[in-house]
Amino acid sequence: MKMDRSDGVASAAVVAIECVAGGSKAEEWSGGRGELAALQTGDILEVVTFGVLPPVQAPFKGGRAAVMKLLHSAFKRGDTSILLKARRGRADDPSAALMELHACIVPQPSAGRRQYLLRSIGDPNHVVGLVDRSESECIAFQGSRSSRVVCALSNTQLHDGYVSYPWEKKMKNSLQTPNSSCFLSLLVLPKASDPSGTRYNSLEDTLARSNAWLNSSQASGVPIAFMSIQTETLLTKISGETASSTVNMGSLADLSNTANVSLYGFEDYHGVDIGVVRAVRLWYTPTAGEISLEIKLQEGDTKLGFAISRTEEGFIHISSVTDDNSPGVASTRSGLRELFQEATRASKLLVVSRVGNEKVLPWMVSTSGAVRCFDTVSLSQKLSLHRHALKPILLHLFMWENSPSSPARINDMFETTTPMSPPHVPPCQRADEEASTTPALPPLELLSPVEEVLQDLVYRDGADGGLARDTAGDVSFRFHNFSITRNWV
Repeated sequence: MKMDRSDGVASAAVVAIECVAGGSKAEEWSGGRGELAALQTGDILEVVTFGVLPPVQAPFKGGRAAVMKLLHSAFKRGDTSILLKARRGRADDPSAALMELHACIVPQPSAGRRQYLLRSIGDPNHVVGLVDRSESECIAFQGSRSSRVVCALSNTQLHDGYVSYPWEKKMKNSLQTPNSSCFLSLLVLPKASDPSGTRYNSLEDTLARSNAWLNSSQASGVPIAFMSIQTETLLTKISGETASSTVNMGSLADLSNTANVSLYGFEDYHGVDIGVVRAVRLWYTPTAGEISLEIKLQEGDTKLGFAISRTEEGFIHISSVTDDNSPGVASTRSGLRELFQEATRASKLLVVSRVGNEKVLPWMVSTSGAVRCFDTVSLSQKLSLHRHALKPILLHLFMWENSPSSPARINDMFETTTPMSPPHVPPCQRADEEASTTPALPPLELLSPVEEVLQDLVYRDGADGGLARDTAGDVSFRFHNFSITRNWV
């Protein structure tokens, strides 16, 4: 159909530009000349040029279908680079601009056979299509700059994707203990209320037992802090009396009956009774993180020099360290004795969280109420085998807060040495005296408990060689011997 430009301009059918994917160039909406840099929805197609062939000008007989035939013929002969010219503005407006777009022909299989899109060569993100519209609709689409920005905003979509991440490197360098998190947990199963294990206590009872375990651990001196608590769903097959005694979840109306139960059931498509156990997972973390302590073994070592015990809550801890400074005691070379003394003074247990890279923490409470944890006998045997094989022992220990290097303790130290009532001195004289007599104090560096202990250790040679505190220039103190009443490794 030939377009009559003399009358009926508003209702005349034209081939218009439809922006499929917006350009990424900032000058697309930058105003002035840059605003006219890309074809936009509503621009009216005026000229199509295929390579060196003569240009095809509007009006296009047959509208969009005719232009698609031209694109298909050019695509078949391999002439995929074209030049488009489109008008922005009314035909009778002297200020109307003629836009250009160098594009390549791209098939559009989703729209059907012989359907094509035009992708900008200068900006591959800018893709346009062709539609049949009236000229009045095109003028309305063009509108002002703000309306076209709103149109582009409504058509722009956010894209997501996957990016690679160096997990091995991050887990090795960014964690306090390489390849291990500081997020620790205990799974507490609901307690069976009868010997046959068909009925279980409520969810509130499981939460209370989790709370009691945490409070008792902290009261015994285990340096841990609460993080979070959650219910955890475990699926199991039930039958017989267990199935008949559980709350049935046959419909949505039964939801209110499961608010505080630890076990409820439902029937699957095959008629099998499935039980849903609601356990509680308690998340906790060391109060001041973990540190690693390596005990190196040498020829001639007769013992490791420390004993291990286990709390009622299942935590393994160093219960005693010998005061023997003989070269045959491995613990005297590692600083374990001094660290144990620091924990004792802080009323904390020196809890062992890992031996090597294996956790030795309690991890579950069974339906009978028993805490599943590691055995001290087998652990002592493994540590003794380390000594016989001369393989170093790597222990990870829980740290505690309020260590001697905390700011509060440092302030207390300075307050004890400060005169209570200094003599009155004029401000100017006091400033001169302080500048001439008071040496500049170095900035205080806060150390962890282990760093503080290891910094004060020196190795003494001779028959009684071993690690000891360097008390030169400081107030001396001695450790008293104590009787050994435990099994030692």
